[in-house]
Amino acid sequence: MLGCGGFVGSHLLDRCLSHGLGGAVPEVVGWDLDDRKIRHLVHHPNFIFRQGNCADPDARGQLLVDLRDADVVLNLAAICNPAQYNTQPYQVIRANFVDTFDTVQMCAEAGTWLLHFSTSEVYGRTLSSYVDDSYADPALYELEEDSTPLVMGPVANQRWSYACAKQLMERFIYGCHTEFGLRFTIVRPLNFFGPRMDFIPGREGEGVPRVLACFLGALLDRKPMLLVDGGMARRTIVGIGDAVDAVVRMLERPDAAANQVFNVGNRANEVTMRGLAEMMRRIYADVSGDVSYLSHPIEDVSSAEFYGAGYEDCDRRMPNLAKARRLLDWEPRMPLEDVLRETIQYYYEKYGTGRAAATRAA
Repeated sequence: MLGCGGFVGSHLLDRCLSHGLGGAVPEVVGWDLDDRKIRHLVHHPNFIFRQGNCADPDARGQLLVDLRDADVVLNLAAICNPAQYNTQPYQVIRANFVDTFDTVQMCAEAGTWLLHFSTSEVYGRTLSSYVDDSYADPALYELEEDSTPLVMGPVANQRWSYACAKQLMERFIYGCHTEFGLRFTIVRPLNFFGPRMDFIPGREGEGVPRVLACFLGALLDRKPMLLVDGGMARRTIVGIGDAVDAVVRMLERPDAAANQVFNVGNRANEVTMRGLAEMMRRIYADVSGDVSYLSHPIEDVSSAEFYGAGYEDCDRRMPNLAKARRLLDWEPRMPLEDVLRETIQYYYEKYGTGRAAATRAA
C-alpha cells in the first residue's frame, strides 16, 4: 500500500487490519513518509511499515521485492491539493505521473495486480459548462467511466496540471494492460470526506488545504469562511466509510474489479460550496453548543485572489455509479448531514474544545 499514511490509506489500513478481507486479516506492507495517522497500527503483527519515499531511486530494490511478493499493489501516493495545482505545477505533475511511472512498469513486469487511485478531476469540465441549456440534459454533465469525454482547460490555466497528470497515468496503465497484460483497477474518487481528511492550517500544517479543512479552520479560528467565486460549483460528497467499503469490495472481488475503472461517489450528497459552508456552520453550532456560529460570516473571494493566477474551476461532478452497483454490489449509504457531523465532531474534539485550546496555548 503506497501512501498508507494518508487520509484514505489510513482508513483503508484500519479496515484491512481490524476486520480483514474475505474473512482473513491480510499481511500489508505500507510505504509512506508520514506515520502520524497510522501510529496506532505500526506495531500490528500483520503490518510492515517502510517509512520513506517509494519513488526514491534508493528504494527501488526494496519496492521491487515488495511488489513481486504482493497479491495486489494499492497506489494512493499523490499530491492532490487544488492550492498547488497552479502554484506548483512541476511538483504536482512529477508526483502524480513521473514518480508513479516506475511502479506501474514494475507491476507490469512482475504480473502484479495494480489498484490505482486516480481522481474525478480527469473528467475536467462538463459539456454543460460550454452550452446555454446548462443542466437540462444529464448526458452533458453525468460522468460515466467508459464514455464521458475528458475535457481540460487551456495550458495557461494550470489548475489542470493535476488532472492531466492523472489522466496520462490512466492512459499509461491502460497501455501497459494492452501491450504487457497488466492487470489493473482504477478508482476515480469523488470527494471523500471524513476524520483525518486534511491538515488544519496552524495546527497540522501551513498553506491552503482543501475546502473542508479551509472551512473547518475558519470555524475553529472564528474567521470568515471564504467562498471562491460565489461558491456556485457543485460537488458530490461520499463518507470515507462508504468509500473504503467500495475498495474492500474490489479487493474481495478481484475478477469483477479486474481491468475496470470505477467512480466512487454519492449522487444523493450533491451540494454547492455555498450550501456546504452553510451546512457546516450549522452543524458546528450544534456540535460546539455555541449558537453564535449559526450566523458565522461567509465571504466571497475571487479564485485569482484565493488560488492565484491560472486557476479555473469545474462546475459539476455527478457520477454514474451503475458499474460499481453492477460489478461490486456497492451503494453509498451515509447521507451528507451524517458525513459532515462525523467529520466536524472529530476535529472539534481534537482542536475546538477548551482543553485542546489550552494545550495549543501551552
